[in-house]
Amino acid sequence: MTATTATPALRMESIKTTTRRVPNVLALYSEFIQKNQSSVTQIESALRSLTYVIPGRFRDAELASESLHSGVQLLSMYHDTLLMRAISKLPGMPRQQSPHNRYTKFWIARSKFYRRIATLLSMIQYTELLWEMTAKRRGERIRWRVVVILEVVKAMCKLCLLRITNSRPLVTPPLPERELVPEDASSEDHEENEFAEIVEKPKECKEYKMKRTGMSIPTLPNPSDISNYLLSKVLTADDIKAPSALLNKVNGSAQLAELLHIIQPVVYAIAMSRSKDKKNWQPWLLGLSIEYAARQLRKDGLRTTALEREEWNKRGWAMGWWMMRGAFYENVTKGFLTSASQRLPSLMSGILDDYLYLWDGYYFSTSSN
Repeated sequence: MTATTATPALRMESIKTTTRRVPNVLALYSEFIQKNQSSVTQIESALRSLTYVIPGRFRDAELASESLHSGVQLLSMYHDTLLMRAISKLPGMPRQQSPHNRYTKFWIARSKFYRRIATLLSMIQYTELLWEMTAKRRGERIRWRVVVILEVVKAMCKLCLLRITNSRPLVTPPLPERELVPEDASSEDHEENEFAEIVEKPKECKEYKMKRTGMSIPTLPNPSDISNYLLSKVLTADDIKAPSALLNKVNGSAQLAELLHIIQPVVYAIAMSRSKDKKNWQPWLLGLSIEYAARQLRKDGLRTTALEREEWNKRGWAMGWWMMRGAFYENVTKGFLTSASQRLPSLMSGILDDYLYLWDGYYFSTSSN
């Protein structure tokens, strides 16, 4: 009886012990990422670069490559969250941030719903090509069904973000971009000799962290570069604006432009799924017309903020992907790239041929939304 009654108690105790260890492991991992942020960033970049050169090298390589790429992107997003939390806990004056990060951090802190929807949207964007590759194994009909469903879900997420932000334009990406955690000027093991070391070796330490307040005192600038140093400390109009004021609310034709930009991928995906001929110009002209109408309907006046101009510049550059889609790719770009591949060295032509295979067979390989 004692053994039988003790067994459940031992199990509960082991479960509790395991539960206590999980937060400790996560805390140690978070501390490791903060201390080795430069190395982690380099490893992430190296893994992404690896996925760019291995598609088509062996059977099912594109699926393995995209699985690795999606995993790295998701892990990188988690690392961004860890570093953002670490920066928010740093003492001292608020550090200079880009308008994009100020805006997105404001809405993440204000609305949990925004954070969840933005995270879901980013996860779909990172894994959409992997979903399409998996669905294609079950046939073209299943593949296009998955593509349309993903575009519809992304559009719903964007409409929710538009609603949460009180009809402000969407930003790309919807989550803050990575910021590096400032490194301490000296270690805690030499606190008593910190000031003496800084005086003797000013070039080895970037800044001095005061013990009582935790604020950091930057080193003096190079005498030959004082003007640039002072200009970098000057506050601009966007620096003193409230984060919500970095983007103006859209109304009228500008709101219609934002809605057209959101629904354009859905319309194009549905048109492509119903078109049996890849060289048919109708889906391509329909999608490009909606995107062009959105750009023409937007308002670009004196009240346009720097963040708005930055976002529309990103969308303008993204329109270049239309040369790699649908009928334009099949009738124009594909022939040009095929002839160029024949003139390139064998290594470069092999990589280009692998990408031609991806561009030929997958919708999300050239998606920009």
